[in-house]
Amino acid sequence: MCGIVGFIDFSNKSSLNLLKGMTDSLVHRGPDDSGYCFKVMPYGQVGLGHRRLSILDLSSHGHQPMSLDHITIVYNGEVYNFKEIRCRLEELGYLFSSDSDTEVILKAYHNWGLDAIKYFNGMYAMAIFDEVDCSLILIRDRLGVKPLYWYYENGLFIFGSELRSFHLHPGFTKKICTSGVSLYFEHGYIPQPNTIFENTRKLKAGQILKLDLNSSDINISEYWSVRDHFEKPKFEISEQEAVDETEKLIKSSCQYRMISDVPVGIFLSGGYDSTAVTALIQSGRTEKVKTFSIGFENKKYNEADFAKTVASHLGTDHFEYYCTKNDILRLVPTLVEVWDEPISDNSTIPTLLVSQLAKSSVSVALSADGGDEVFSGYERYTQSLQYYNNINRVMPSRFLSKALQCVRPEKIGIDNVLQNFSGRYHYLMSILSSRSPQEIMRETGRLFKKGEIQQLLNKKTFGLNSDELHLNFDSLSPLEEMQIFDFNSYLPDDILAKVDRATMSVGLEGREPLLDYHLVEFGARLPLHLKVRNGQKKYVLKQVVHRYVPQQIMDRPKKGFSVPIYDWLNNELRDYLEVYLDRATLEQQGILNSEYVHWLKERFIAGHSYYAPKLWGIIVFQMWYRRWMS
Repeated sequence: MCGIVGFIDFSNKSSLNLLKGMTDSLVHRGPDDSGYCFKVMPYGQVGLGHRRLSILDLSSHGHQPMSLDHITIVYNGEVYNFKEIRCRLEELGYLFSSDSDTEVILKAYHNWGLDAIKYFNGMYAMAIFDEVDCSLILIRDRLGVKPLYWYYENGLFIFGSELRSFHLHPGFTKKICTSGVSLYFEHGYIPQPNTIFENTRKLKAGQILKLDLNSSDINISEYWSVRDHFEKPKFEISEQEAVDETEKLIKSSCQYRMISDVPVGIFLSGGYDSTAVTALIQSGRTEKVKTFSIGFENKKYNEADFAKTVASHLGTDHFEYYCTKNDILRLVPTLVEVWDEPISDNSTIPTLLVSQLAKSSVSVALSADGGDEVFSGYERYTQSLQYYNNINRVMPSRFLSKALQCVRPEKIGIDNVLQNFSGRYHYLMSILSSRSPQEIMRETGRLFKKGEIQQLLNKKTFGLNSDELHLNFDSLSPLEEMQIFDFNSYLPDDILAKVDRATMSVGLEGREPLLDYHLVEFGARLPLHLKVRNGQKKYVLKQVVHRYVPQQIMDRPKKGFSVPIYDWLNNELRDYLEVYLDRATLEQQGILNSEYVHWLKERFIAGHSYYAPKLWGIIVFQMWYRRWMS
């Protein structure tokens, strides 16, 4: 696990010292070693930088950049099946001087070219400089576990694990992208391939970018897509066979992700996903696996008791930590250092805490993200289906939507009398304006609904929202389309970005066993009745867990990894409302409508809890702006 950065400067205005500064800005991702490659070629300057967190082969043999003949690589991640690939390469006559997966990747590319990717099972973001082919190739893993950004403008191409390194190159033009801002306030994160800056993109999960260094042209291709597997015929499989195969695949995935030359632990919430991972790892082991959880004094948000019960039953070495007022005051100012692109998911705070807790004992932590996407676990999936069916059973939604336009709460002032009326109004309008269950899921999940975002953004600068994410309505079932939507946006750009930055901020490697692509492909072809049965979501996964943990321990309401943001903004973070929502500052920036932001703040202070996550999203953006744009 590492951080990578690099550039192709066709104008020859860069330097080795500049490369070192950019690379070392990622020291938190790789505190153990650094490496730099700087070359002057006929077409321009080539820079490749690497910061290393030593997980496999702790010796200097794993040093990067790593070269073989005309090929040089910098790489962030883990290819878990590298030993099998190495055996195949040894049969072809390759010799190895290290026990690192980097050397295996390099020689696999040397032998098979880009066809080598089909052998890789893991999480990775890599850059390969090929002097003979005169190309720079960027590759991102199938599910987008590892981040990879790129920028191209005025003869300068930059890539890196995090945007912070781009700021250090004088050729990087730091200009806010209007569609990126709009997307942020729509979703609370910026979905791939968009970013907060112009001419700057995320390489999408499962994609390859090839920069031709002679022509300076870019070609982007897709080598894997989750949709392809949803569109394949469903398995003709019994419930018993499905449960057995699910258990087998998760166990195999967990075993791969326990391969390490440093201690490994598990994030345990006590829910089905993390319990499945913990149970299948602890089962059959004599030594106790270390598990970690975060708690809150507010019982509505606290999962620590459930995690402790599961840990006790499975016999793990369990650690828990309760979030305090001092933790909130300490961590919130650091959020925009850890996440250098705005993300309003307030569970960033407990994710940081659990990463810090785990780092005190281990260097690798397994996180059980992806279970809801693979096995249809989100409540919003079935809820959106129910909304769609119920609304259209009563009356055509377009007529009701038109009638409700006359009672917009901001116009008639009713929100001053009926608490949270505005929230309920915009929530209902987002349902009525949707054409399908999957669009209902997307619209109701927005941070700011359509009617709200039109008021939030300064129309002189930003106009209306960009609406750049697209949904399919006819290809597959609504439930499967909702899963695909999350696989392509919410999962990589919120959940995985959250875990990657939090773990890397403390030099901890995070691994995702429920996102092994073999398991994802299997889940995509499972019949729907094995994922959702009689209203019970994640049915097949739950049957696996019940083989290890009694159902009475597991049966409880799903909480999710969230925090009491309404309480915090009313207490510990109350000053943030004044500091970051200042009218004069907002008007000077010209991005947000200061009058509407003030109206939101007044509603919140009056006790309307609906506005808490919206104000938090604005505060996070303002904190980000002050840190990275001022």
